[in-house]
Amino acid sequence: MIPQVPLRRLSALLSQGYAFVSRTCDELGTDAFRTSVAGREVTFLRGAEASGLFYGGQGRFTRSGAVPTFMQHLLQDEGSVQGLDGAAHQHRKAMFRALLTSCDAGTIVDLFAEDFARASTYWAGQDQVVLHDQAELLLTRTALRWAGVPLVGTSVRHRARELSAMVDWIGLLGPGNWAARALRRRTEAWAVGLVRAVRTGELAAPSGSALAVISQFRDTGAELLDEQVAAVELINVLRPIVAVSYFITFAAAALITYPHWQETFASGEETDLSSFVHEVRRYYPFFPAVPGRPTQPVTFAGAELNAGALVVLDLYGTNHHPALWQQPEQFRPERFRDWSGDPHTLIPQGGGDRATDHRCPGEPMTIALMAEAVRQLTRTIRYRVPAQDLSVPLNRAPTLPRERVLLADVRPAGSRQNS
Repeated sequence: MIPQVPLRRLSALLSQGYAFVSRTCDELGTDAFRTSVAGREVTFLRGAEASGLFYGGQGRFTRSGAVPTFMQHLLQDEGSVQGLDGAAHQHRKAMFRALLTSCDAGTIVDLFAEDFARASTYWAGQDQVVLHDQAELLLTRTALRWAGVPLVGTSVRHRARELSAMVDWIGLLGPGNWAARALRRRTEAWAVGLVRAVRTGELAAPSGSALAVISQFRDTGAELLDEQVAAVELINVLRPIVAVSYFITFAAAALITYPHWQETFASGEETDLSSFVHEVRRYYPFFPAVPGRPTQPVTFAGAELNAGALVVLDLYGTNHHPALWQQPEQFRPERFRDWSGDPHTLIPQGGGDRATDHRCPGEPMTIALMAEAVRQLTRTIRYRVPAQDLSVPLNRAPTLPRERVLLADVRPAGSRQNS
């Protein structure tokens, strides 16, 4: 059975944040509990079994009607692939999978390496830089170049501000969220203009680029996407690339906190590089949870979840589940040396199969960009780490190290630091 939790316990949500579901489950000795929020019953789940139920690949769950409006309009907006189900979802997602996986992943890594070198030249002229802010900017440039968006006439800084705001304010209500939504409307108008220009022939997007493919993509009815929907889907390619700045910032924090990994990768040894990247994605908090609604009655922990019920899968809690991960609160990349690759245990970007479920199709690109960032941070540049607070608050989503990682006296590797 799934225990019922009184509403008064939700006061802990604001203070515990990412840890709320796990702590409640641990106290109750379960991987599921129910409570009532604003008069609506919500069932919280965690763990590999819960992920397997949620991402069953058989249309058991839908996102439609589950994501709060203030989040949907900021992150995905209406008409996007994440709001589709069944054949329509599979058809649209195949386009994204082709763009983000079969399209030469090395291309975006090469572009990122070039942009990192360009950015580090600028950093070398500064006393101190905030890595997360700089990562957002350089990833925006990389994303635009990779997607086939002409940089001439495009303000990279404006796009960086807009795209990052869609992620930075996703979990918050109030003026910050409203301002971010206003920025998103500006981004959508810009993206509509690009799609329209490609379709009229005014702009020649590179063949096979995201801009070209999305502008000319035909949905299941063999019709071109509405230009507003096409614009949203273009943003849905650009925004996640910029969001990799969170993982890069966490990777830098890990290199600083555990300097033996900095030394290992600086030497050129990459045996554990993929393990390090996976552990950063497991250990540090990204998106805390994902909501959905069963399309038909399903059973979990001996209890039935009715069709249409609101169910929330705890991503962070699954990544820290003691039954899945030995000593989950310790940062240990070594754990991934013999990892089975179970798609329902490591789920920072969703669970299940990328081809058939709602798991992020851009996950391999995320991993490749993170690995290159580690190379750049350990081999291409040298820097001094000023005194700073690298603790990560769990009561804000998405979250970051408190000072977003400060680097001082950045210089090319091999050069001497000024005395």
